[in-house]
Amino acid sequence: MALTNEHIKEKLAEKFGDQVFDFKEEYDLLSFTSDKELNLKVLNFLVEEASLQFTFLTDLCGVHYPDNKGKELAVVYHLHNLRENVRVRYKVFTDVQHPDVYTATGVFAAANWMERETYDFYGVNFIGHPNLKRILNVDEMDYFPLRKEYPLEDQSRVDKDDEMFGRGSL
Repeated sequence: MALTNEHIKEKLAEKFGDQVFDFKEEYDLLSFTSDKELNLKVLNFLVEEASLQFTFLTDLCGVHYPDNKGKELAVVYHLHNLRENVRVRYKVFTDVQHPDVYTATGVFAAANWMERETYDFYGVNFIGHPNLKRILNVDEMDYFPLRKEYPLEDQSRVDKDDEMFGRGSL
């Protein structure tokens, strides 16, 4: 039997009910969300369920949604069933004031460096991570550069003439 998005959705609903929600299919990729407290249970289920076997963590990353109050930061897991060549996207959201999410390093060893990078750029605190520290930015940084908390351009610059860049009035 081929592994379908409908089967994956049914299995998740059977196990977790309405605790797993926001199912979407974009370009045949099934995406879904749960509360951050369930991330390890959902990840373990996706790996251990005999009919699913999502044993490969393709990617783990962060996203900042500054207008999504109370759920500004997302941790996104991309999982792959190598046998059936099927992928899923799983998201959990957390508050930017308390960006705590349980580490997935016990489920996927590859999550170690991906979580460190997500911490480094977004400030997500992965609870239980064996060595959560900055790996690409200097330790002295007191901010997280991929959060959308700063304007893209310095609005006080006087050395820029918008007309020279085709943005002024003609």
